Amino acid sequence: MRTRRRLFRILLILLLFPPVFAGVAGWLAAPAFLHPMRRPLTPDLVVEADVSFAEIGAHREEFDVRAPDGVLLRGWKVRPAKPNGTWVLVFHGVADNRMGVLEQALILLRAGYGVTMMDARAHGESEGPVATYGWLERNDSRAVVDALVAAEHPAHIFALGESMGAGIALQAAGADARIEAVAAEAPFASLREASYDYAGLQKYPLLGKTIFAPGAWMMLHHGQSLAGFPAANVSPELAVASRAFPVLLICDTADTTLPCRHAEMIYRAARGPKSLWVVPGAFHTAAQGYQPQEFRRRVLRFFADPATAP
Repeated sequence: MRTRRRLFRILLILLLFPPVFAGVAGWLAAPAFLHPMRRPLTPDLVVEADVSFAEIGAHREEFDVRAPDGVLLRGWKVRPAKPNGTWVLVFHGVADNRMGVLEQALILLRAGYGVTMMDARAHGESEGPVATYGWLERNDSRAVVDALVAAEHPAHIFALGESMGAGIALQAAGADARIEAVAAEAPFASLREASYDYAGLQKYPLLGKTIFAPGAWMMLHHGQSLAGFPAANVSPELAVASRAFPVLLICDTADTTLPCRHAEMIYRAARGPKSLWVVPGAFHTAAQGYQPQEFRRRVLRFFADPATAP
């Protein structure tokens, strides 16, 4: 009898320990989730950008925008050598700054698009106490568009984003019809869905949805309590279902950070013209590195005619 009780206790501990441990870890991880590491915009990075812009005849200028809640967003407006009248908002990933999308910006500038490169709130040189992954960033994007329209009177406005920036771009377009189309690489379907990948150590999402699910739940619950925003509503999947705008979704098959299922979920939910490019063997946000010519071709073709480009 004692042996059976002991075995029962051991089995109970083994069953309960992983979810309890995950829940505690998720609770403790919430502040880091809200305060991603800042990548500073160093003088060397600015020189690197200026050299790249000069090589193609582009010119940057400071572009600072005040968000509705008073946060100062810092970035650049970059003019191409031969402008076509259309501007693209370019969004970087988490724990990065505007330099993280320099190569994407150069593709657009060479094709005649004007580009805005902003540091997201709580990133780079921008102010902001926390990152909200699209909840407040939607309003930030609207303020950027307001300033851009007032100064440049663009013929069209598009957006391109990578990872977190892809999710923000989709949510911004869902809330602002002036953003006519979005190219998004490695977006997250929702904050909750992404939390399962993080709870599964970015390798085992099934564990993140089962045994380690309390870690995801606690991180989101504690995070939204600390920052005061509804985590359930941070969802590019909901954004593309709320407004029919063209989307080009790019997913990388070797991506364990935000696997292809996120882009596939968004693709299924999208109401507007849509296409999904699956890049074999590419890691997270590495489509351009793996297939640079195809990346350029697909993005430029999409922006040339968002309603019909495959």
